[in-house]
Amino acid sequence: MASPLLVLQDIHLSFGGPPIVEGADMSVAEGERLCLVGRNGSGKSTLLKIAAGLIEADRGTRVVHQGAVIRYLPQEPDLSGYATTLAYAEGDIPPDGDHHRARLLLEALGLTGNEDPARLSGGEARRAALARVLAPSPDVLLLDEPTNHLDLPAIEWLEQELAGLRSAIVVISHDRRFLQSLSRATLWLDRGVTRRLEQGFSAFEEWRDRVLEEEELERHKLDRKIVEEQHWLRYGVTARRKRNQGRLRALQSLRTERREQRRVVGDVRMTLGEGETSGKLVAEMIGVSKSFGERAIVRDLSLKLRRGDRMALVGPNGAGKTTLLSLLTGTLAPDQGTVRLGANVQMVTLDQRREMLDPAATLKDVLTGGGGDTIMVGGRPRHFAGYMQDFLFTPEQARTPVSALSGGERGRLTLARALTLPSNLLVLDEPTNDLDLETLDLLQEMLADYPGTVLLVSHDRDFLDRVATSVIAYEGPAQWTEYAGGYSDMVSQRGTGVEARGGEPRGSARTARSRAEPADAAPRARKPRLGFAERRALDQLPKRMAELEKQIARHQATLADPGLYARDKSKFDAATTGIGAAQAELAAAEEEWLRLEMLREELEG
Repeated sequence: MASPLLVLQDIHLSFGGPPIVEGADMSVAEGERLCLVGRNGSGKSTLLKIAAGLIEADRGTRVVHQGAVIRYLPQEPDLSGYATTLAYAEGDIPPDGDHHRARLLLEALGLTGNEDPARLSGGEARRAALARVLAPSPDVLLLDEPTNHLDLPAIEWLEQELAGLRSAIVVISHDRRFLQSLSRATLWLDRGVTRRLEQGFSAFEEWRDRVLEEEELERHKLDRKIVEEQHWLRYGVTARRKRNQGRLRALQSLRTERREQRRVVGDVRMTLGEGETSGKLVAEMIGVSKSFGERAIVRDLSLKLRRGDRMALVGPNGAGKTTLLSLLTGTLAPDQGTVRLGANVQMVTLDQRREMLDPAATLKDVLTGGGGDTIMVGGRPRHFAGYMQDFLFTPEQARTPVSALSGGERGRLTLARALTLPSNLLVLDEPTNDLDLETLDLLQEMLADYPGTVLLVSHDRDFLDRVATSVIAYEGPAQWTEYAGGYSDMVSQRGTGVEARGGEPRGSARTARSRAEPADAAPRARKPRLGFAERRALDQLPKRMAELEKQIARHQATLADPGLYARDKSKFDAATTGIGAAQAELAAAEEEWLRLEMLREELEG
């Protein structure tokens, strides 16, 4: 086994309140690929800062191998004090190092090196920071959300660049596909302590669920033990005579253990405020073109958005996804062509910049609109404090201003606010920013069950595969094409993923490989597979068929009563009608399941 370059042992830290980490361990060996996972607020970024030497733990040991070079990528890089992005990217390169590498990395990430750091967007600042940490070729790379604000070409370039490094890597990310591609081991930070799995992220969630189920079983056993001991204490003969102090102390110990057990942080619970049903046609674009000055965003595009669609827009940053979203929803007028919204459309928009949140407003004001203590959610009144807790906010945070919330908390608050509004069209512009994996799971489930229509912009490939029923992909300047299915389906159909603006793949490794291949080399397409809607139907139909069989059995039991018709004709008629409807629906469900299963077998060979 390779020798460890960085070791954290029995780390404890608190900032005057409840402990953030208490007994956490981490070991990083040469060339290791480790992902650090946990809920938002569990202390992942804090532990990474301790590993980087930026924060000193209250207690514990940090050991760095002599001569090992460690570089840390923060979530919010600070470029102040540098005249250009090149000067910033070269900041950690030693005098005798390769300064040319910094410029190559910047160019691979779409920067020239001459940009003024004060004028950079969030994505550009993140790219400059990536060039800075990669340029010295460190022994250990500590990366905190490296894909934040990056577009799909840059994310895929980063995957390839990191895969080719000799450096050991510890990464925090909410991008499932990125973690699955990169990690070979997983460190789970949960309730202040760490557990290690010697497999990559693809095996983590099943393992985590198994661990939590075992914990719940142990808690259940402990609860039963407490009840048994309390019963003995009150009614046992020995208890009445002698008050056996040994068992009494054991009971107190059990109670203390139960009280001090730190349970898993609660799950986010989401309920959508559903509006009235829209028409079958939600929006339609016919021959739409749009330009800003000499730059064309869309040219002669025609699209139809129908009720129930989950349409995703994908492309590099700056391609015009948000503009296309505004055109399709009628909030921006086209230069040519027509845009028509369907009947009875109630639209709710989730903006990627969280602009709907007033920094000075309190959490309560955002949820209630500055009104009383009650809000309407899903057509029912809810007390705002209970609704806050659904999104993992404590009652003490009710008066907290938005400006004091973390990025993940602002993301949850924006979702909480948007989901209280009645809608039949959800417009989500980068909804996954700053959300943890568990919240993403619940958002995906909610969107799958949402009876309305969804318009989506995202760079999260796994999220697109789980949610989208069609993808509108950027094909080059002002050109967009619709593909059925999710992101992987789009890649299967077009042979490549999303490319950088200008049509060239981003990154030195990709460019070198593409130049080395023959010009007529056919791209390797993924094996075709079922789309999202078909996969979901194939999963749900057996459950529905089982329910229908139970309904039929109940109706048959009712009709088996020979005196039912004479005694209660209305009940007889209801059972007769019900069994007919259930049998017809069951036959249709069985036929559809058989069709999808045959299609799946055909596609999967």
